[in-house]
Amino acid sequence: MSEPAIGIDRPHRSAQSPPPPERQPEPGARTRGPWLVAAATSATLLLLAGRYGYHRDELYFLLAGRHLDWGYVDQGPLVPALARLLDTIAPGNLVVLRTPSALLAGGAVLLVAAIARELGAGRGAQLVAAVLAALSGIVLASGHLLSTTTVDLLVWLLAAWCAVRLLRTGDSRWAVGIGLALGVGMLSKLLPALLAVGLIVGVLIAGPRRLLRDRWVLAAAGATVLLAAPNLIWQASHGFPQLGVAASISGGDSSYSGRLDAFTLQFVIISPYAVPIWIAGLVALLRRPAWRAYRAVGWAWLVVVGIVLVAGGKGYYDAPLLLVLTAAGAVVTVAWASRGSLWWRRGLLALGVVPFLLPNVVLLLPVLPADRLPGFVVDVNYDAGETIGWPAFADSLAAVHNGLPPEERSRAVILTANYGEAGAVARYGPDRALPRAYSGHNSMVDFGRPPADADVVIAVGWERPDQLSTWFEQCILAGRVDQRVEVDNDENGGPIHVCRGLRRPWAQIWDTEVRHTG
Repeated sequence: MSEPAIGIDRPHRSAQSPPPPERQPEPGARTRGPWLVAAATSATLLLLAGRYGYHRDELYFLLAGRHLDWGYVDQGPLVPALARLLDTIAPGNLVVLRTPSALLAGGAVLLVAAIARELGAGRGAQLVAAVLAALSGIVLASGHLLSTTTVDLLVWLLAAWCAVRLLRTGDSRWAVGIGLALGVGMLSKLLPALLAVGLIVGVLIAGPRRLLRDRWVLAAAGATVLLAAPNLIWQASHGFPQLGVAASISGGDSSYSGRLDAFTLQFVIISPYAVPIWIAGLVALLRRPAWRAYRAVGWAWLVVVGIVLVAGGKGYYDAPLLLVLTAAGAVVTVAWASRGSLWWRRGLLALGVVPFLLPNVVLLLPVLPADRLPGFVVDVNYDAGETIGWPAFADSLAAVHNGLPPEERSRAVILTANYGEAGAVARYGPDRALPRAYSGHNSMVDFGRPPADADVVIAVGWERPDQLSTWFEQCILAGRVDQRVEVDNDENGGPIHVCRGLRRPWAQIWDTEVRHTG
């Protein structure tokens, strides 16, 4: 008798692993369609990567990369280290900086289709799942920028794919894949721990509970902790500052935060078109008899989104799991469209693509001219406004700096209200002979404070003069930021003050008063 061919998907179960559920659909046939969609997604993102400019967070990552550490107030070391590497390879090259995000977005598309395949999707349903993912708001927005969100997206989807394979095959060794993905993800942010909570509670509710004492699952938990340890140790030694940032987000001091915004975002973060599809996927995961093994995944989303809404987190935190529900919904939807009167069901699906999916491209990617960007684009996509006008922002500061008397100009420093403004000065300031910028925002406060004799300060972004008057004897409005385009972002039109005469030394006010998180 011949030996089994290598590569055939044969489940391996440890003595503690649960048996695979009965009458479970086999994975669908492999197809090239999702690969083509993923390649088109990455190629489109790369073609548009150089339009507009740096995002505020990207400028911060570049600056954090100059101060490498095992952790930061608001993130782990992964993205700043990556930003430093890419900027070392190609200094000032925005396309190179964003290339990993474009590739990760393509990987996310493949994973969504792969999850649909695990659930029994045929070639058509896999293609639908890939297209829905490629045109989703979370993939396009995070794939355009270098961000911690892009890392989170791939990490969550990879962990979810491993979870679905584990539940389908009963091979608990797939738990190690979950653990490795979550551990690497926690070097970017601690959010993957939220997915771990969702999956554990999902298994507790829907089973199989024996997984929670399986040796491979316990090994996976150890791998997660081991990989995340450098960031966790840094956070612990600094009093877990990410909890302070989370509290600020919960209070609404950030974009896409607040319970109402978080709830609303659930219905647009993939696209309005996909809402009935992912709802159908959720219902099927929770109720379809043949998918009984996967109920923990459906419950995981309910747990995660419940925590996000109760805690006041950002509404896109659970978006990767929404893509998992969309993958399940694609299987259900294609099956529905293949029954009965095909022409009107398939026509209904096709008609929704143009009005509901393609607008995501216009709203979330820099396809329109920056100098004629409609206001509604920034209203919908806050991040678009934060990628416009940074060189002109530096020009506005240079105009104020050049207007100072020579003896003051030589000892002046810049104090910014947020990390993006400080990052912009670091990026564009040297070409304009600007002094160094300092900020108390998040980890910027740990990158250094002004020299003790810096008693002439150009303060930008401080909307309330009384904030500055507690630190300086005199502050006068010396100008306003002019980004030379009509864009409603956090900087355009903002005040630029010149402040003189420190009331107390920097060492006394820096950590206690200037420091702020959000």
